[in-house]
Amino acid sequence: MKKIILTGGGTAGHVTPNIALMPKLKELGYEIHYIGSYEGIEKQLIEQQNIPYYGISSGKLRRYFDIKNFSDPFKVLKGYAQARRLIKRIAPDVIFSKGGFVSVPVILAAKHCKVPSVIHESDITPGLANKLAIPAARKVCCNFPETLQYLPKEKAVLTGSPIRAELMHGDPCRARKLCGFSDSRKTILVIGGSTGSQIINQAVRQLLPRLCSQYQIIHLCGKGKLEPSLTGQEGYAQFEYAGTELSDFFALADLVISRAGANAICEILALHLPNILIPLSANASRGDQILNARSFEKQGFSYVIEEERLSDETLSQAILHVLGHVSDYKEKMESSKQLNSIDTIIDLIQSF
Repeated sequence: MKKIILTGGGTAGHVTPNIALMPKLKELGYEIHYIGSYEGIEKQLIEQQNIPYYGISSGKLRRYFDIKNFSDPFKVLKGYAQARRLIKRIAPDVIFSKGGFVSVPVILAAKHCKVPSVIHESDITPGLANKLAIPAARKVCCNFPETLQYLPKEKAVLTGSPIRAELMHGDPCRARKLCGFSDSRKTILVIGGSTGSQIINQAVRQLLPRLCSQYQIIHLCGKGKLEPSLTGQEGYAQFEYAGTELSDFFALADLVISRAGANAICEILALHLPNILIPLSANASRGDQILNARSFEKQGFSYVIEEERLSDETLSQAILHVLGHVSDYKEKMESSKQLNSIDTIIDLIQSF
């Protein structure tokens, strides 16, 4: 039996593509192990899959000054030593990484242990963690054709993002029942990322009286970001995070308002859902979500509102525009040349 170690963490976007690969890996007889951080979101998500999980020390490498920059390199070194011990003990045939800083010591340790590794870059330009890992990897998968120019030619493979099969089989009736909604109004699904977005939450809640007079709103607002005063509001259902319910929410949604994380927008594209993207500001990130969103806008898949322009009026106008051009957006998404990501990545994994 072949063995594989999967790694990646920090956000749900660094975990869910790994989960999407698991059914096919199990079907092929792989023994799957997972290395993540001690208490990151990946721990909970992977343990739900009944996969052996190993936590290691993880430090964030920042481009800006922070007092933790003095201590985190030691955490990375500790994580590297822990990863080496785990790799020697498990003796995998290959390692697949979805990125995030916890993956860096794992990929570096894999090279030291002479175990081939494949990494996946979701965004148009590689993040710092993957930049550090690319020299040690055998192959680098990516979502966007634009990314190929930033990767070593001999390692780069355009694969797209693995999408969980269950997302394609949601039940709108279950979602209606859970939310207490009727079938007489269109439904808007708001997703602020795995940790939620205070800016999007605020914009949606300020517009809520107007929205709820016309639509039903499912709001995934992030951990600790529920608004108690809105509990029981007719036509509005708020949740910190969606697990298995997400496929049902997608099935019910007529429109999705979302951040522009690469995995989230690839899921939206796969489901051909009309959408409004509100990318994370360049002031709070390296600008990757802006590039992702602009790529989707250029291809006719999405309507984009930059965070700095988000207001009651711009959001209201965007909703009216997208719902007035649903067939145009769906036609563009349905004609997109989506890749069979899972099979392409599995073929790469099996080549080692």
